[in-house]
Order: sequence, then structure tokens, then C-alpha cells
Amino acid sequence: MPNRRFADGEVVMGRWPGSVLYYEVQVTSYDDLTHLYTVKYKDGTELELKESDIRSVSSFKHRKSNSSSSSPSRRSGSRSRSRSPGRSAKGKRRSSSQGRESKDDKKKTVRETNLTLLKLSENNTSRYNGEPDSTEKNDTSYKILQQKVESKLEFGHRRDQYDLHPRREKKKEEIFLEERVFEPAKTTEKGSIQTKELEFGGRIGAFFMIVFLPATVFYLLLICKQEDPSVMNFPPLPAVGSLWETRMFGVFLLWFFLQALFSLLPVGKVVEGMPLVSGRILEYRINGFYAFVLTAAAVGTSLYCEIELHYLYDHFLQFAVSAAIFSVLLSIYLYVRSLKAPKEELSPGGNSGNFVYDFFVGRELNPRIGNFDLKYFCELRPGLIGWVVVNFMMLLAEMKVRHNNVPSLSMILVTSFQLLYVVDALWNEEAILTTMDITHNGFGFMLAFGDLVWVPFIYSLQAYYLVNHPSEISWPTASAIIMLNMFGYYIFRSANSQKNAFRRNPKDPKLAHLKCIPTAAGKSLLVTGWWGMVRHPNYLGDIIMALAWSLPCGVNHILPYFYVIYFTCLLIHRDARDEHQCKKKYGLAWERYCQRVPYRIFPYIY
Repeated sequence: MPNRRFADGEVVMGRWPGSVLYYEVQVTSYDDLTHLYTVKYKDGTELELKESDIRSVSSFKHRKSNSSSSSPSRRSGSRSRSRSPGRSAKGKRRSSSQGRESKDDKKKTVRETNLTLLKLSENNTSRYNGEPDSTEKNDTSYKILQQKVESKLEFGHRRDQYDLHPRREKKKEEIFLEERVFEPAKTTEKGSIQTKELEFGGRIGAFFMIVFLPATVFYLLLICKQEDPSVMNFPPLPAVGSLWETRMFGVFLLWFFLQALFSLLPVGKVVEGMPLVSGRILEYRINGFYAFVLTAAAVGTSLYCEIELHYLYDHFLQFAVSAAIFSVLLSIYLYVRSLKAPKEELSPGGNSGNFVYDFFVGRELNPRIGNFDLKYFCELRPGLIGWVVVNFMMLLAEMKVRHNNVPSLSMILVTSFQLLYVVDALWNEEAILTTMDITHNGFGFMLAFGDLVWVPFIYSLQAYYLVNHPSEISWPTASAIIMLNMFGYYIFRSANSQKNAFRRNPKDPKLAHLKCIPTAAGKSLLVTGWWGMVRHPNYLGDIIMALAWSLPCGVNHILPYFYVIYFTCLLIHRDARDEHQCKKKYGLAWERYCQRVPYRIFPYIY
């Protein structure tokens, strides 16, 4: 095993990936397995570099002095003697001086460029001190300056290329810039590097989550069936044999593959996802709304044929067990296939080497069977559309159990609010391609169980609760709840639309009024609009809607409010994950953004 050359804390010169530019960096750690150094740039950006891309400061300066001593002009002079023995000494001196002038001009161009960039950096640092500044603009000026710099360097390159003086091909010079302020090449995490930072409590936390999540689902469903749905009233455990029903497992398989068939239909547009580590860009067919319409037609046909759809309510626990077993089998398949997946296709957070943790988080980022993307399909189709179908079954069951011709006002509000939420997600399906679940998280038990079990069986808990525990509300109360839900939906949809539009095309004229902070990663951070109020306004809208979904169930029991409590905790945890990833990715720019936008989710509170 080769010995490491640079020590932790040592200041060295690191080459920026994909370029010949070297910058002053500090070594923070060294990986004995991959033999990669983790270095930190002056703006806070951390990258992993090979030893060949790192030079000591002293040797770098020494290399520059050597290159100047062995100038091309002397080589040109010796070559001119072999070609023209009769050339005078005066001609030789003139040739040598012209070569030095050519190189001096190039150095002067680079120095002038550096000074211009440094002045720009000094002029703009005052904009990010956390104080509002009306002069803050987009990063368009940075891109214009970068184009001017590239044109200058390109001109110098063409001048050298067509120089009439005979010379050998010169070696590519290594250029050192004291500060890097223009937009560099985009970099991404390497999926082949072993995961070091374990989330969710590490290996032990992942193990308990695998056991705790299914137990929570079954516990809440059993409580809802009781006459007294108190959380402290522990329900009697059913016989193990009563939890399994082959017919319900067959119904779930039919549902899953029917949705898969709908997703493969050649309808809807095809869009590109975010670039992967390998540089590959996957394509996705956006037809979730069409799948929802076809599903609604299938449910309507079942009603017309007088199929008893409330049968699902009578065997709801067995249906949940079938979904849980299927999610476990799918997770095992995903883990086994990930063992043969190329390293660049692994998730940056699910490659720890520990079976339990990687099984829970997911090793492969985008597992596909041909063009069928398993994670993208499960994220929206069987669980989200299934959530609406389950709610509709509960509405029919309430009418049958209570012998009413119409559903209750509480049931109508709950199912209508959640129907709007699902239809919105399917209509804006393309927006999910920029979420953390798609771009960062692997596909393992966490997402498989969450998509196939947690969403349709926990998110429908309010409707399931109302079947046997009616809640009468007045129209004024219902009107207030409707206004609360629409307020949350407005924040949620406006914030997400603004974010997705900016990610797709920051130069969109509709977004010209927005101000942003450029980052070393090549992206920009919005500091106005919804994202200038709090760092996650979409989470705020989500929580407000979750509260509106629970209020129609009354305030007699806390069980219907489990969703809003859980969802708030989930979004706070996800916010912490976002903060960690963004700080690591954007460095100093993220700290400046946090100064401008101090509140995370709740204005003036958190």
C-alpha cells in the first residue's frame, strides 16, 4: 500500500477537475481504500482528488521558474542554427527576444484577467453580508465576464498556433489563480466511493426502522378498528393466520402490475432527468395523469358491474400485510441486483458496506429494467394513486356502515383535499425529477416500503378513522378548514413551481425579477420570492395542508393527527439532511444564503 504524501491540514495546490487550473487548498483527510485526498478550497467547497492532481506549493513555484528558464526562444534559436548556419548573431538575439515578448504577453494577459476577476470578487463580497441590497443581481455578469476571459485566452492560443516562428510543440502550462470566482465545471459526488456518513442512526437505527415501520402501520390500523381509538388503548393482537389472505395478495399484485402497464403506455411527453455522476442523463415518460384517468375509468367500470369495492375495507389489515410482504421482496431484489451494478450507478449515501444499512437506504440510485425505472414508478404510481383509491373505498364503506345515501361532510372534505394533492402531484409529475428521492437517495427498503405501504395506508388514516368514528362539523367550520387548506396549497404549489422553473432554466425571462447567489458548484441559490422568506416554503405549505386534512376528524382523539405530527417530524429531518448536503456542496455560498434567509420552515419560529 503506498504511503500518503500529504498530511492532514497541509496547504497545497490542487487542480480543479476537468481543467489545468491549480488553486490553494487544504488537505482535510485521506482515504486508505480509494487513495483519494479530501481537500477544501477557500470558498468552502470540498472535493476528492488523486495524488497526481496535488502539488506542494514550493515545488509548484519551482516548476514555474524552471519553465521560464528553458524558454521556447532558446529552443527556437538552436533550431534556427541547424536550419540556417549563416544566420547572424543579431538575428538570433532578435528571435530570442521575440519569443520572450510572446511569452511575456501571455503572462500579462493572465495577470490582467486575474486582477479583473479579483476586483469583481472584492466588489461583490459586500452583497452577501446578510443585509438586503437592492443592487443584487443574477449571475449573468459572471457569465459575461467568463466569456470575455475565454475569448482573450482563445485569442492568445490562436496567436501561438499560427506563429510563423519555427518551434517545437510547447508543453501545456499550469496556470495558478490566487482566487477562483468564475463558474467552474460542474462536479458531482462519486458513487464508487464508500459511504462514510451514516444517517437514520446508522446500522442500529436502520435495523430498528425496518422493524418499527411495519409495526407502526399495523398498530395504527388495529386502533382505528376499535370502538375507543385511543393511542394508549393497546389493541388485542390478532392471530397470525388471520393476517394473511391469498386473495388480497393477488389483488395487490394485480394493482401493482396494472399501474406498471399504464406507465408503459406510449402517451405523454418524454423528458430528461438530472445528470448522473457518470454524465449520463436518463429519460422519463411523463404520463402519471393519464394513468390516473385510466384508473378512475377502471374503478367506475367496477361500480357499474356492481363489484363490492368496500370489500377492501373489511380486509384492510390483510391488504396492508400483502403490501408489506411485497415491499420486502422488492427490497431484497433491489439489493441483490445492486451487487452487480456498476460503481458509478450506486447511490452516494447507500454504499457503506454494511448489509442492514445498505438494504434499508438502497444501494443503486436508478434501478431499471430496460427503460422501466423502478424507483420513479413506485414514487408516484401504485402508492399515490392507491391512496386516492383507498379513500374512495372508505367513502363507500362509510355510506354502507352508517346506512347513508351520501357521505358525511367530514369525509367529503378529507377525500377532496387529498384528491387535489394527488392530482396536483401527477399533473406536475416532471417536478419530482429534481427531488432528493430521485437525485440522491438509493432505492431500498426505505423508499419501497414508504411508497407501497406507508403512503396508501397511513396517509389514508383520516378516511379510515371516519368510517367508524363519525365527526359532525358545521358549514362555517368547514369553510374555515377549506380556506386553510387552500392557503397551504397556494404556498406549496407556488414555491415548488418557482423552484422547479429556476432549476430547469435560470435564464427564463419570467424569473428575471428574482435575485440569486452564484455558487462554486455552478448553480445559484434563490434569495428572493418564496425562497427568500424561508429556506423550505414548500414544506410550510405541506404542513398547513396536513393540518387541514386532520381537522375534519374533530379533536376527540389524537389518532387522526398522527399524519400531521409525523409529517412535521419528517420534514424537519429532511430539512436537516438538505442543510448538510447543501453546506457540503455549496460551501461559503450556502452560509451566505443562510444569513440572508435565517428561518428554515416556519417564519420567525424555526
